[in-house]
Amino acid sequence: MDIDTRLLETAERLFDHEGFNATGMGRLVRESGLSSRTVYKHVTGKNALMAKVLTERQRRFFAQLETQNTRALFASLRRWTEREGARGCLFFRVRAETGGQTPEIEAVVGAYHERLYALIMDLVARETGAADEVLADQILALFEGATAAATYRGTTVIEAAAACAEQLLARAAR
Repeated sequence: MDIDTRLLETAERLFDHEGFNATGMGRLVRESGLSSRTVYKHVTGKNALMAKVLTERQRRFFAQLETQNTRALFASLRRWTEREGARGCLFFRVRAETGGQTPEIEAVVGAYHERLYALIMDLVARETGAADEVLADQILALFEGATAAATYRGTTVIEAAAACAEQLLARAAR
């Protein structure tokens, strides 16, 4: 495993399980098995490392996200949550921890949310025959709500959100 991969995997695990603010660079150095000199050679600090972690997580998430229809969208969310763990959205959690005040992190978080919304807008237009921002917001709320609710209800709650989304889209398509 190369240095970047080792550093990013360690950082993502710690940030995801323990939080951004609670994870210090010293711990990242120890758990990655890299020297602090090597770590700082690859990232300028914790904010830059978090931005890199989020960029890689975003790449992986969207690579597996299926958007050909509503059922596929929610099924891919369920698979992701079962594989990665039901801890809620890391992008939301990091934004909450930083208050949206860390530019390099906020840029990645904003790009993630914009891309997710655009994909859902496209899905809505394909399934109903028309663009509908309100309906896209409803589907987005179900998607993000299912992500959060899975933390305490389990991944089966994603199925309930999918069924609700399908009903909304079917009603709009009439």
